[in-house]
Amino acid sequence: MASETLTLAIDGMTCASCAGRVERALARVPGVTSVNVNLATESAAVVAAGVAPGALTAAVEKAGYAVPRESVDLRIAGMSCASCVGRVERALLAVPGVLEVAVNLASGQARVQRVAGAAPAAALAAAAKRAGYEADEVRDDAAPALRRRHDEGWKVALAALLSAPLMLPMLGALFGAHWMLPPLLQWLLATPVQFWLGARFYRAGWKAALAGSGNMDLLVAIGTSAAYGLSLVMLWQGSAGAMPHLYFESAAVVITLVLFGKWLEARAKRQTLAALDALRELRPETARVRRGGAELEIALAALVVGDDVVVRPGERIPADGTISEGRSHVDESLLTGESLPVAREAGESVIGGAVNGEGLLVLRTTAVGAETQLARIVRLVESAQAKKAPIQRQVDRVSAVFVPVVLGLALLALLGWGLARGDWAAATINAVSVLVIACPCALGLATPATLMVGTGLAARRGILVRDPEALETMRAVAVVAFDKTGTLTEGRPRLVAADALPAGGDPAPMLRLAAALQAGSEHPLARALLAATDATSGPLPAATGVQAVAGRGVEGVIDGRRLMLGSTRWMRELGCDTTAAAARAAALENEGRSVSWLAAERAGAKPETIGTIEAIGLLAFGDSPKPGAAGAVAALHALQVRTVLISGDNRGAAGAVARELGIDEVHAEVLPADKAALVAALRSGLASGLKVAMVGDGINDAPALAAADIGLAMAGTDLAMQAAGITLLRGDPGLVAEALLLSRAVTAKLRQNLFWAFVYNVVGIPLAAFGLLSPVLAGLAMALSSASVIGNALLLRGWQPPRPRQ
Repeated sequence: MASETLTLAIDGMTCASCAGRVERALARVPGVTSVNVNLATESAAVVAAGVAPGALTAAVEKAGYAVPRESVDLRIAGMSCASCVGRVERALLAVPGVLEVAVNLASGQARVQRVAGAAPAAALAAAAKRAGYEADEVRDDAAPALRRRHDEGWKVALAALLSAPLMLPMLGALFGAHWMLPPLLQWLLATPVQFWLGARFYRAGWKAALAGSGNMDLLVAIGTSAAYGLSLVMLWQGSAGAMPHLYFESAAVVITLVLFGKWLEARAKRQTLAALDALRELRPETARVRRGGAELEIALAALVVGDDVVVRPGERIPADGTISEGRSHVDESLLTGESLPVAREAGESVIGGAVNGEGLLVLRTTAVGAETQLARIVRLVESAQAKKAPIQRQVDRVSAVFVPVVLGLALLALLGWGLARGDWAAATINAVSVLVIACPCALGLATPATLMVGTGLAARRGILVRDPEALETMRAVAVVAFDKTGTLTEGRPRLVAADALPAGGDPAPMLRLAAALQAGSEHPLARALLAATDATSGPLPAATGVQAVAGRGVEGVIDGRRLMLGSTRWMRELGCDTTAAAARAAALENEGRSVSWLAAERAGAKPETIGTIEAIGLLAFGDSPKPGAAGAVAALHALQVRTVLISGDNRGAAGAVARELGIDEVHAEVLPADKAALVAALRSGLASGLKVAMVGDGINDAPALAAADIGLAMAGTDLAMQAAGITLLRGDPGLVAEALLLSRAVTAKLRQNLFWAFVYNVVGIPLAAFGLLSPVLAGLAMALSSASVIGNALLLRGWQPPRPRQ
């Protein structure tokens, strides 16, 4: 095998020893003949023979460094069945630099993950062309056009008109009539159907044969050509004045039916993409901005961050932004699934694509173009639709050997009938029936069509599926672990108590010190504290050296004195004596309040001296459960799912929320670093096949979301959303049960489709081989198989979660 050179970009190298370590790691990969690592360009040139890029990237990552990756989407023209999908994937994987490929038959697209800078789109398109398909890169601005391909219904209609007269003898026989057309007229009607309207099957089948593979087109081309050729032989050998037994109608009608099936399939495919198209169309084409004292209408592509955009009543918001003037109700239903418009006023954020209600709004844009939430949602839905569910990989393994097996069965039918009875005409027709009924169209469409409808439906209901594996896994969830603040509670706590220590002092100065420490924080407790000190006079004192201590609190220096604001646990770790207010703190915690302490370093005390930290204030915060939280927990219990609360809050506050909502199990005072370990422990305690889901909304939840079998992120931080397989676009915990029900519905529909796809072949192939199925009926069954599979998938669009029992 010839050697080739692949250049890898390497992230994380800082010195010559790093370069040496990377070089040694790559040199150990079997098949690598030489490695040249360049520290200046942060790259490695690898000469190897027969080495997959994934093996090289794995070696680099094992050595502690990273190889940047990127994805590219290709539109693939000419795919007709599951065998085509496999051939395209193998062709693209052979391009140097390609790491992973996922081809979606339903959307006609391929998502290629490659080493950054390697495998250009032109090389990928050339590889697809060598495999017999046309490919070009999909760009964001061209994506909507992909859904509006030319409708070839006229070809189906013309083929039907030409084939209908050939069916007259069959219809006449039902009434005892003999309506046989002259042989020459039969030939004239069948020939344009066979070689003009059916030319696509010859072109695609020939390309598949050249590539050493097979597909649906090859089966149709071979089968109908056999019937057409047999008819020509019969016509040539027939005696003058006698009516030979011809099979032109079988060839023409099979092609007509297959064309009809592909036409139905194409129309149904467009419907499976309707949800994604609806999201894309939320973005208006123009925006009205204030520039230079005037209002201008500009193209959306010209909008920049910081523009002041005017949105009139009834118009769509063109980009993400913060309202600077006006108030209104905003309809975000297509983005979040929220059925009612939500009130928005100055200072609040709005999402591009939402519809402005009754008021005039002026907003300052914070994200435009590809960085808006709408664009990110579209990309995530596209990504989910491009990936494969685990069950699809099993189908792919079956499809890889399907066509060769079918060709072997057809040959056996031909030889068996011909040798046993000597009737080679009947043997040929039976072999044709085997080839036609076995077309694996439905097999290739069953999974992607179902997942595309399912992920589109989920997006419309405010459930953003990042990975189809997550949607398939969700059905087996037996335990759901919740974060507390912002997930089950409003996440907008308020200050309910503030005591200066020792007791009896004025709490105002203590509050100002605590607020100064939190002045730059976005933590919910920090916002509550700052809101409570708005009424105090004068600016807050300046705090320096402020830093957050993960899972504990925040510390800084004010007027030369070190201050700490945080949890009871942290105070114990610091050796701070809180006994003077311990009873008060315990009473507040039993009421479900979150308690924080403000402590200070004693003046002149040495750090190593015991008792250098003294408590100078006690703060208590209250947060209310979300209106739908109790119903969400009850819905999960109705589905036989156990609920767990994992919180960094104190035991009293966490226990109060758990009791109010009916949660089964509580883990309080859990540090962010320990949440993932606790989720792993929950997983290990389950029976095989059962799964644990984690629901959270903050940065500190990201490790736990990643550790769970399935992570569900409330729309919040990007880190949490990236760690989760599913994002809930509105802060409603009730969507967890809905996601579980939807997963079960999608999985059930997927299994139904695979069952029908296999049944057509398992039942049809033996019938055809034993001469009990004519080519015409085989063609009809094949067309109906694809239509029924996609039609069954489309039934999901009307899915609604069952109403809770009263």
